[in-house]
Amino acid sequence: MSLDAFKPKSEFLRVMQERGYIHQISDAEALDRVLTGGVVTAYVGYDCTANSLHIGHLISIMMLRWFQRAGHRPVTLMGGGTTKVGDPTDKDQQRPLLTDQVINANLASIKGTFSRFLRFGEGPADAVMVNNADWLEKLGYVEFLREFGVHFTINRMLTFDSVKLRLEREQPLSFLEFNYMLMQATDFLELGRRYGCTLQMGGSDQWGNIINGVELNRRMDSRQAFALTTPLLTTASGEKMGKSVGGAVWLNADRLSPYDYWQMWRNTEDADVGRFLKLFTELPLDEIARLAALGGAEINEAKKVLANEATTMLHGADAARAAAEAARAAFEEGRLSDDLPTYEIPRRVFEAGVALAAVAHEAGLASSRSEARRLAQGGGLRVNDAPETDGQRLLTAADLSADGVVKLAAGRKKIVLVRAI
Repeated sequence: MSLDAFKPKSEFLRVMQERGYIHQISDAEALDRVLTGGVVTAYVGYDCTANSLHIGHLISIMMLRWFQRAGHRPVTLMGGGTTKVGDPTDKDQQRPLLTDQVINANLASIKGTFSRFLRFGEGPADAVMVNNADWLEKLGYVEFLREFGVHFTINRMLTFDSVKLRLEREQPLSFLEFNYMLMQATDFLELGRRYGCTLQMGGSDQWGNIINGVELNRRMDSRQAFALTTPLLTTASGEKMGKSVGGAVWLNADRLSPYDYWQMWRNTEDADVGRFLKLFTELPLDEIARLAALGGAEINEAKKVLANEATTMLHGADAARAAAEAARAAFEEGRLSDDLPTYEIPRRVFEAGVALAAVAHEAGLASSRSEARRLAQGGGLRVNDAPETDGQRLLTAADLSADGVVKLAAGRKKIVLVRAI
């Protein structure tokens, strides 16, 4: 049955369909029946490759949030074990192997993000957080091969995108990475045994890995399990969502300030406003339709609503209000605020003089010095609100305000305060 013709009865799948979360479901009608029959447990896995999640993870976190709101139990699986192998999906080369110390530090840093979106506790629909190192690290190699390896064929594994695309690009795929899909399938089986988990969710690039787990549950435990994936998140212009000038849009405030997070949403392309309001806020659909229909300059008000709602959910209402006020003061009144992003430079550097392009790059206004120079040549850089076309121009102590600050701006949407210390 085509998903276009699918009319779900369960609250969760209805919300997923209405808001645009669904790309594929392994057995939509059967999953719908299960979801209407009582509390269901579902999980999403998150490897600990950095000390913060990024916006690419946010869509699956929102799925878990809606899942819990529909009365079901979400599981956040931390990949303390799988991070040691590395998922080859959508990668041209093997990830750097991290030490146990780094993985554990990353895991500890990531944990707090989930509590802002999910309710953890002991109730039947309260979220659970587990670490797959608890079972993967206890498996002996021969035991792992005999118990699980017999259920996978090399022929089938070679057809999955995570393997096939790497080989088609003639990029090496290590035997270590080749085992990742077996480990992920083992996670699904183990969560089924420990928590009665019957659904795994993730991005569309994880479809093959999740289906392996669905089949392993059926073969080893005769348990019916399901896969649900979301579309690849791109902007209306075809760009992969979630990249800023400085790299990934991180969810931890110490990696990306609430102001910069707010601004990222505020700068959403016009054509994406309605879709992002559906995916990343809990506003009613009729209100979203009203906001998405705004035309001309009024669409900016819808973008502010998106920024306020998304920032409130992650960083809290106070941080969202502070970011909105800082943006209003800076862009509408020309005033500076302590909530604007700040980049610090030793005063002696100002006294010696430092190239504008270098500072613009280091402060996150441009991805490189050469891009900063091009930005200046096109009239896109401003120093203390004055256009500056020479990227090689030196910033000196004479540019500092009485408070020891230089205001740098790129275009009309990004401001950084460069502070002498």
